[in-house]
Formats: sequence, structure tokens, C-alpha cells
Amino acid sequence: MVVLKSLPPPSEGVRLQQADTTAVLDGKRLGAGTLFVAEAHLSWFDGSGMGFCLEYPSISLHAISRDLSAFPEEHLYVMVNAKLDDEAEAEAEQQDKASDDEESDSEDSGTITEIRFVPSDKSALEPMFSSMCDCQALHPDPDDADTDDDDYEGEEYDVEEAEQEQGRGLVQGDVPTFYTYEEGLSHLTAEGQATLERLEGMLAQSVAQQYHMAGVRTDVPSAEFEDGMEVDSNTVTGQFDDADVDH
Repeated sequence: MVVLKSLPPPSEGVRLQQADTTAVLDGKRLGAGTLFVAEAHLSWFDGSGMGFCLEYPSISLHAISRDLSAFPEEHLYVMVNAKLDDEAEAEAEQQDKASDDEESDSEDSGTITEIRFVPSDKSALEPMFSSMCDCQALHPDPDDADTDDDDYEGEEYDVEEAEQEQGRGLVQGDVPTFYTYEEGLSHLTAEGQATLERLEGMLAQSVAQQYHMAGVRTDVPSAEFEDGMEVDSNTVTGQFDDADVDH
């Protein structure tokens, strides 16, 4: 038996009120009534004032169905993660008394309710769907927020604190150590110092090799350059002696 309760229709935050809408709950027709799409709840009431109310977080899916092979009329399909009948309420009371393991098993079973709202005016399906989208967006799934928080679970590494703890013998394992230039030199091995001296010598030799162009003095014995140009070293000296300089 479907649960219909005597509830007052919503008076605040109503986005859409669609009259003459038939509700079909798990294949059982409840008759024609009025659908209320409000910001707080989705509810439906028949002509006598009896109806049901749905929480948006419990609605896992809603869509416009135009497949006449699945249902003879176009409608707004709603899937709810709960059972809306007397038997489900009795089962819920028994589950409350069961152990935690039994409760988790019942949650894994995943009971759902399928509801079809069939308006007499099929042009109302689009506004019904859009209004539900807007209202459901006001009730985000808390599990999504938990997932975002879990994206980063690491802790920030505090170098100063780690060094202090290492000094007190509280840190086990390798801790990054940072040196200044002078401290680094003092920690070099003999082989490392020899390598450093060799690299410094190569760098000094590279800097000392000054190329010359158009008579500029050079320390390079050869006057040959990378681009293939050659300058006769004999003509370099004094080649600008006859230049005319304006004063």
C-alpha cells in the first residue's frame, strides 16, 4: 500500500505548480493531482489533500521520458533512493533495531522507488524538468564535498620544525638538509673537490678566450671563427692609423 499523508501544500519557494498531473508510483496509479516543485521539497497531492513529499537529496535521477514502448504516455521520470510504502516503513523500523553490520547490508541492497508524473498538458514537461533541476541544485550531495576534501590528504612539510625535531632525536629516517655555498664546499669529498677545481679551470679558460673582430685584440692564437670568417693577424695592428677622425 502506497503511503499518502495529509500534508499542507508548500507556500514558500514554489517554482512550479502543475495541476491535473497523474502520479504513478512503482506502476500503481494514484490518480490525478497537483505537482509542486518547491525549493525545499518535491510534493504531489490528490484532490482530497493527501499526498507525499520528497527530499531532493533522496532523488538520484529525474528525466523526461518520451519512450512510449516503456510507458504509454510521455512523463517526468523520478527515481528515489527509498521505498514509499507501508511495508518499507515497517522494514525501516526493523533495520533501526538491527546491528550495524545488518544495517550496512541493507544499505548495499539499494532499494529504490520509481515515480512517473504524467501531466495532461505535455508541453509542461520541459518547465517541470527545468524547475526540478534548479531546485535540486540548491541541495548538493554532501558526498561530493567529502570527495573534494579527500583529493588532498598530504600534510605540508615544515623544514624548520623538522630540523628542530631532528635535533631532539624525534625524527626517524632521512630528513632533507640544506647548506650554504661555503658549507657545501666543506662537505665535498676529495674527488668532489678535484672535479670542482677542474670545472672551474675549464670555465676560466673559456672566459679568457676572447674572440676579436675587425682588429679587436684577442688572446686566441688562431684568427679563425666559428662562422668561417678569418682575419689576418698581421693586418690587425695599426689598420686604423690612417682613419680620418672629425673633431
